[in-house]
Amino acid sequence: MIKKLVVLSLGILVLGGIVVNTKLGSYVSTTYRRAAGTVEESVPLEFQIDRARNMVRDLEPEIRRSMHVIAKEEVEVAELDRRLAQAETNAEQDKSEIMRLQSDLKTGDRVFRYAGHTYSKDEVKEDLARRFNRYKSVDSTIDSMRQMRDARQRNLDAAREKLTAMMGAQRQLQVDVENLEAKLKLVQVAEASSDFQFDDSQLARAKQLMTDIRTRLDVAAKLANADTNFQEEIQLDEANSEDVTEQVADYFGLEGSDKAEAVAKAETPVHTASYAD
Repeated sequence: MIKKLVVLSLGILVLGGIVVNTKLGSYVSTTYRRAAGTVEESVPLEFQIDRARNMVRDLEPEIRRSMHVIAKEEVEVAELDRRLAQAETNAEQDKSEIMRLQSDLKTGDRVFRYAGHTYSKDEVKEDLARRFNRYKSVDSTIDSMRQMRDARQRNLDAAREKLTAMMGAQRQLQVDVENLEAKLKLVQVAEASSDFQFDDSQLARAKQLMTDIRTRLDVAAKLANADTNFQEEIQLDEANSEDVTEQVADYFGLEGSDKAEAVAKAETPVHTASYAD
């Protein structure tokens, strides 16, 4: 059984090496990429847009988790600031008492009285030493607290910036998804319009009918006007009968003797000569 597994493993390794190091490997990889690309292109755009919308919506839990972490860190940093401020106040009080004991010891007195109790110089020195050691320890702790507070504040600021950027990116992605969906609808409308075959024969017939109706109405109007203008009327005055010779003379601008001659010629009868055969 073990031998069979070893042989099968070696066979797989050899076949894998052949596939990778020969033309067969390029064929396989090219075929895989083309198949993957074909599958992705065959997915409807509506599905892809819904998928993008869901991916943007899936960012919401991460954003809420980040908001919870930031809120918790803000509370802890605020508490650290409070503790640091209290420690600094206590350290200032300790420093003031240390400086008082130091000043009293410099007077050279052998006995000191504090709060109704008397202490020797050595007792005061021992107390000063204890206070000083404790102060140095507290001062070191305060310094560490400051460093920790500063580091956590920097991390908090960075987290806030990251959260702000994430929320801005999510809003932008939401807008992009809406724009893609609107663009898809416009493309679908354009495709539907291009696929629809409009029958313009009915439109042409309707236009022709309107033209015919308009023509008939124009003709009817002209006929109505003609009937009105050319209707027989009663003649009130006699017709003016002018001599044709006068009309000719006036037309050709004849005056004086020319006019009389033209009138005489007009009145002279014309005789036709006859010839005997």
